[in-house]
Amino acid sequence: MGAVERRSTIPILGNVRLEARANGTLELAATDLAIGLRSQCPAQVKEPGITTIPAKRLLDYVRLLPDGDITLKADEQFWTTVTVGRCRTRIAGMSPESFPELPPAPAPTCELPPVALQALIERTSFAISATESRFTINGALLEISPTGYRMVATDGHRMAVADSPATFDGDRFKCLVPHRAMDEILTLVKEAGEDSAISFSSDDNHLFFALGSRVLIARKLAGNFPDYGRVLPQKFESTAVADRAELQAALSRAKVCADGQTNSVCLGFASGQLTITAETFEAGESEEAVPIEYSGCSVQIGFNATYLLEFLRAVGSEKVCVGLNGAFGAAQFAPVLESPDGYKYVVMPMRI
Repeated sequence: MGAVERRSTIPILGNVRLEARANGTLELAATDLAIGLRSQCPAQVKEPGITTIPAKRLLDYVRLLPDGDITLKADEQFWTTVTVGRCRTRIAGMSPESFPELPPAPAPTCELPPVALQALIERTSFAISATESRFTINGALLEISPTGYRMVATDGHRMAVADSPATFDGDRFKCLVPHRAMDEILTLVKEAGEDSAISFSSDDNHLFFALGSRVLIARKLAGNFPDYGRVLPQKFESTAVADRAELQAALSRAKVCADGQTNSVCLGFASGQLTITAETFEAGESEEAVPIEYSGCSVQIGFNATYLLEFLRAVGSEKVCVGLNGAFGAAQFAPVLESPDGYKYVVMPMRI
């Protein structure tokens, strides 16, 4: 259902394509032209054939059926009879001739570990821009190099950079992965076993992520991703280390009194303590204090609380480090851990 177009003016895109093959498999395919899904399952095929059925209607009906083998039979008018035991219904379909053809996957470029890929997506996807006009940042940059994998996402106000070390023998490769495709990749990843791997490949226009008999096809985003290396701070005037859970809880409480549109909070960094304040005329005011390890001059700096909370929910470490360059410079948040995985989150401050 993830690749089925639900609001399209093209009716065929709301259908799933079913092809019964003589080799004893049933292939299902769906697409909304931006992403596509192709999957196979074993079947007893009495007569090969192809049809399409409205995906939501088929799914809703199958979910209500009792356990048992499902029999599908399509006629020449593309009506499909679905039978399980004493349950039987006919569903009106459409001719498969107008169903878009999904491209075949080329030879794999590499195999991505599901756990690593899941971590990369969960640590970056929330920073992707939701503004459709900025199409080059409507997805995440995926880089594959001999030292490992990197994923970068930004919306112009904050940027997430996640790394996963690995050994890769091929050429350096990078591409833009659409946001919607990342959501579907997570679905694939969460169904993968510990010993499985996701095969990745690409052609001129598409990206392919394959797991067993399932293949996710995503249309490439055009354009060049911003030069994110220029945004990453190289040094800091001040640094702080805080307990992640304490900081997350304090920010959540302070956000209750923050402006509903900007979610702005003020963070006051000083020796031994971080003070978090928020105030609006309508909601009231809140002040929280969190113990920290701090080195540098005292700093008062404003942030969007939602941006910080999204990072804290994704980071996973017990402690986080904050690097500051005054009240108006970009701040960098990162986990404090011994893992070789890298994670940096750069946030632009707000005027307070």
